[in-house]
Amino acid sequence: MRVLITGGAGFLGSHLTDRFIQEGHTVIGIDNLITGNVRNIAHLAGHERYTFIKQDVTHHLYIDKSVDAVLHFASPASPVDYLKYPIQTLKVGALGTHNALGLAKANNALFLLASTSEIYGDPLQHPQREDYAGNVDPIGPRGVYDEAKRYAEALTMAYHRHHGLDTRIVRIFNTYGPRMRLDDGRVVPNFVGQALRGEALTVYGDGLQTRSFQYVSDLVEGVYRLLLSEYNDPVNIGTTDEMTILEFAERVNRITGNTGGIVFKHADRVQGDPQNRRPDTTRANSLLDWTPQISLDAGLPQTIAYFRSVLWAAEA
Repeated sequence: MRVLITGGAGFLGSHLTDRFIQEGHTVIGIDNLITGNVRNIAHLAGHERYTFIKQDVTHHLYIDKSVDAVLHFASPASPVDYLKYPIQTLKVGALGTHNALGLAKANNALFLLASTSEIYGDPLQHPQREDYAGNVDPIGPRGVYDEAKRYAEALTMAYHRHHGLDTRIVRIFNTYGPRMRLDDGRVVPNFVGQALRGEALTVYGDGLQTRSFQYVSDLVEGVYRLLLSEYNDPVNIGTTDEMTILEFAERVNRITGNTGGIVFKHADRVQGDPQNRRPDTTRANSLLDWTPQISLDAGLPQTIAYFRSVLWAAEA
């Protein structure tokens, strides 16, 4: 296939690119580099089956070659990013999704939308199933991301129902691994960066809020299988291994050997931050024969090694 990936220089987009190249496909990556980085795709420079285009997908997309699949992964995806770029986040979820769907329709191509567990908001259902409509504050600070993705899902299903476009929707739960940005504001780079600098890990609130962390290769495998499936409704991809933020902080300190400890900022919990986050992955298990393979004890050291190399390079 010839596959187009928006957000192709980002954390997830670049890993997906590697997988499609590895499988023998041709990839066109598009990214405006607001949160992506060419460093993530530098190893593909000159590759005969890879092309990179620097472009904002909220502008008209024109590709002079036919494509067989469009994977829409372009969007700020961390609280730091979508609070810094609220309008861009809304535009890429709305206009960017519309343009990507239009390109897929013009080519009669498969379309896959990267959605998110954030569409469930601060969930009142636990674990979260795909049939749960969510508990989202549309005017809160996180609403720009949550509602952009919810709109993108609605638009995707409208193209599927009205135009007969063959679409997929993946709801991605907390994913970590190499190529994350140290400054992206999510808990994994925050904690690992602080630990590697010998600092106390900052826990907002009481640390009892929960997350489920999946390694990036498991996410990529799930997305790849979903694209090649024939399933059109949303599918959760994430691990069911749930832990508190406090437990995660303790694990990061233990693995890195950090003696800086933990500091609590009880008054600074982010507005709208979900209290519990764990997917029900029954749908992915049964439809895709997919289950996560990389435990946190296996994936976290690889991620820490990557961040350590980034810090060393910055200090050199």
